[in-house]
Amino acid sequence: MAIIRTEHLGREVEGKRILDDINLEVSEGEVVAIVGPSGAGKSSLLRLLNRLDEPTTGTVYFAGQDYRTLAPAELRRRVGMVMQTAFLFPGTVAENVRFGPSQRDELLSAQAVGSLLAQVGLEGFSTREIHNLSGGEAQRVALARALANSPAVLLLDEPTSALDEDSKLGIENLISAVVESRRLTCVIVTHDLQQAGRMAARVALLSSGRLVRTGLTREVFGAERQP
Repeated sequence: MAIIRTEHLGREVEGKRILDDINLEVSEGEVVAIVGPSGAGKSSLLRLLNRLDEPTTGTVYFAGQDYRTLAPAELRRRVGMVMQTAFLFPGTVAENVRFGPSQRDELLSAQAVGSLLAQVGLEGFSTREIHNLSGGEAQRVALARALANSPAVLLLDEPTSALDEDSKLGIENLISAVVESRRLTCVIVTHDLQQAGRMAARVALLSSGRLVRTGLTREVFGAERQP
């Protein structure tokens, strides 16, 4: 079953076509990587999937429902997103993790916060101030904050590009473990083809705002290497 399906999805900004006629399906429980050269529209597509930006043409179906019929806050609870840079609020780690549920007047218990932090390898970090975190730790908090909303889909926009190699591999392994244990659907934007190969079974290749190929990672990358 396709949990996300885009139908003739496009976006134009100030007369410039950013994305054009994107038709893509992501099945429940699948991990898909969106790859392509710089400026291909990868991050723009990801932002359209949970309405951080609005499409100019077409639409997105979430679990068979046109996502324009869902309140944006509800959509973003069910389709969580982790950005390239962890945009955390001043304060403690626990306050950041509790943010999403608090918007629905739900208070996560200290035990629930601790459990989420343990899942992302930050056990005992609840009272740590955000400004005292390393880049890798901040990205783990951002992931825990997204997971606090119990999403069905996790969108990841270059989640390791700002990290050193050791931190990058640690975040990769963490994300893969969390996605598997929670049976999440995951869409990851990455410029790193090796990362796409490690994390995703299927890839969508963008070029100049158009979807030029989708398929199993090994098949698409094999075709791209051929002369």
